[in-house]
Amino acid sequence: MVERLAQDRASKPYRNRSTKLPDPIAKLSYDEYRDIRFQRTSSLWYDKALFEVQFFHRGFNFDRRVNIAEVSGGVARPVLYNPAMFDFGPRVPKIDLPPDLGFAGFRIHYPLNTPSYKDELIVFLGASYFRVLGRNQAYGLSARGLAIDTGAASGEEFPYFTDFWLVKPEPTARTLTLYALLDSPGIAGAYQFEVRPGTTTQVQVTAELFPRRQIAKLGIAPLTSMYLYGENSGPHRFDDYRPEVHDSDGLMIERGTGEWQWRPLVNPKELRVNRFMDEHPRSFSVVQRDRDFNHYQDNDARYERRPSYRVEPTGDWGKGGVELVEIPSDEEIHDNIVAFWVPDAQVLPNKPMTFSYLLSAYTGTNLWPPGGKVIATHFSRIVNGTTPAPGVRRVIVDFAGGDLDSLGGNQPVQAQASATGGEIDDVSVERLGANGVWRVSMRMKTNDKPIDLRCYLTLYGEALTETWTYLWAPGV
Repeated sequence: MVERLAQDRASKPYRNRSTKLPDPIAKLSYDEYRDIRFQRTSSLWYDKALFEVQFFHRGFNFDRRVNIAEVSGGVARPVLYNPAMFDFGPRVPKIDLPPDLGFAGFRIHYPLNTPSYKDELIVFLGASYFRVLGRNQAYGLSARGLAIDTGAASGEEFPYFTDFWLVKPEPTARTLTLYALLDSPGIAGAYQFEVRPGTTTQVQVTAELFPRRQIAKLGIAPLTSMYLYGENSGPHRFDDYRPEVHDSDGLMIERGTGEWQWRPLVNPKELRVNRFMDEHPRSFSVVQRDRDFNHYQDNDARYERRPSYRVEPTGDWGKGGVELVEIPSDEEIHDNIVAFWVPDAQVLPNKPMTFSYLLSAYTGTNLWPPGGKVIATHFSRIVNGTTPAPGVRRVIVDFAGGDLDSLGGNQPVQAQASATGGEIDDVSVERLGANGVWRVSMRMKTNDKPIDLRCYLTLYGEALTETWTYLWAPGV
């Protein structure tokens, strides 16, 4: 049914189907909007299932109406808005709200961490954004239904989930199914989400897309995050006491060839767009790898608890590339990192496209990658006497995990390092006795021009680690 609706919409000119908000609600400030609180006793399936659904009021930046229906016994019935569902605090202007105002989105609750309390599990709010949590995680990065022309000079188009259908679960069901209709001037789409809570919460996503027009760059399974600064840049640029500030610190790709790649994130001074070409991709992830509180020192944000998201295609996605967009940012409130799959196939009207993938929200795992991984990246100036050597940097890359942890320091581990756009020399590998980490040190000659770096560790010709990649640029 949802596929037919999406196809029908795509056959007609786009129109915004949201109803207008009364001005006092549309112009709410952030603090005023936060003063509208949903009453849990009004939840869908309250005390009738492990899952419960709470709704977001429209207002502030979330002005678009989202239609929500419950599916029970194969019949869809709309979930009707009622202002009595909400507690309006003293900061909210007192006005008469229309009975058909509708909702801005919803969040699904589940006893994730303890049987006595239903935690937030997944939330859909704003455009096609959604965020999901596994056990003992705190919200950080976001997923999106689709990205169109992200990072392009023509400007980005934001599709919206306009309608949702929530399938009523059995009382003890541990999987929840929901459907969504996506719409924008360029495309319409039908989505199915199967949510499976756990230490690693998984969401099986299937999308049937119906383009209205040719789209230059279609981003499949977009992941959006925040990276202000980290170990490879340092807090000096922001005059901040915290050593690192980020929801994620790297992009990890499992290529169709089986190679694992790791690209540390940066907060650039200018927009950076990189595409990692591939065929038959196995997975890509936006990862928060550093889990040490001491590296953040933020007891409120708790960045060490932010989840990582992994996208694993189900079915063959063919040729294309994982695109990484890094946007300059001066504040941690902005998401400035986006990663998604861009298919080589042209996106044309009247040519439907289907994509299916498994999204996993996790913290720690030895599965991804299965071998050694990069745990730190550092850059420093090289000083001759008291004068910094121009156009030269020392690069430090630390590896750990996999077979590396069982190897003694006398093993002939080698670094396979290369550079494009510059030169590297003085490459050395050593095992640090204090913590067992394997450290690669190299001298990079850049002449203050961008240089693309690669490095991984081998033993007797066998790769032991993922491949570290880095695009160094002056001033980054």
